[in-house]
Amino acid sequence: MEAGEQTPVETETPALADFAHVPVLSREVKEGLAIIPGGHYLDATVGGGGHSRLILEAAPDVRVTAIDRDGRALDAAKAELAEFGDRVRFWRGNFAEFETDGILFEGIVADLGVSSAQVDTPERGFSFRHEAPLDMRMDCRQSLTAAEAVNQWDERELAEIFYTYGEERLSRRIARQIVGKRPFQTTTELAEAIARCVPAKYRHGRIHPATRVFQALRIAVNQELASLESFLSRSPGWLKPGGRMGVISFHSLEDRLVKHRLRENPQLRVLTKKPVLPQADEQAKNPRSRSAKLRLAERLSS
Repeated sequence: MEAGEQTPVETETPALADFAHVPVLSREVKEGLAIIPGGHYLDATVGGGGHSRLILEAAPDVRVTAIDRDGRALDAAKAELAEFGDRVRFWRGNFAEFETDGILFEGIVADLGVSSAQVDTPERGFSFRHEAPLDMRMDCRQSLTAAEAVNQWDERELAEIFYTYGEERLSRRIARQIVGKRPFQTTTELAEAIARCVPAKYRHGRIHPATRVFQALRIAVNQELASLESFLSRSPGWLKPGGRMGVISFHSLEDRLVKHRLRENPQLRVLTKKPVLPQADEQAKNPRSRSAKLRLAERLSS
């Protein structure tokens, strides 16, 4: 099955517990979407099903179409949302490739980026905290992995990716080190090589020196920004007049793109001049929510 093809969801052998999902900005999403009884909503990044559950419980007879390109996430969401029966429809694929088949929604939510469950599953290769293959694919059906990028792309291309997607100012030095030391098989091998080639003050900074490189590789492997660009262009047309969309981002590249595309779209009225941030109690309970930013917009009636 090709990514984006609207056929029944394929299942993988998932560790469902890995996808226990604490939805970020839950209060703000519920309020921002203004969920109505009988409404049909699109969860463009269902993950473990946390935001979908909030929507389904917010008003009677609400329906949700739930999308994710990660088969494990969809299996976990199906288990999490089983009690809602046919009020939930699942679709596996990239949200940029979704076709509504004429359906218009009362609201859309998209929680961008890599999930905690993906980061915390070592074999997915998103994190260098554990030794694992250099994978980083959100959809295991695609062929491109981080290992292929690291071991086959040329130095100039790697440097550009690290600078553009990771905002890494030592991108050229790191790319030169990688090309000179490759091949790399594991996350820890790559992280250690990056750490060895940067100045000492960089190694002992607030974040690990490989952090931005890993972010850049993940974005490149999954074509995250290109997919987001397409989604933001197409999704306003999936809303009914007065319907609302909320997009949660976790780093500046995503947030800038969301901010400008919502503002520039003639079909939308932006509801948030500044992004909505998690309140102090949520940040205390879920430290990973601290970087979350929610932006909201409403479909115009004409």
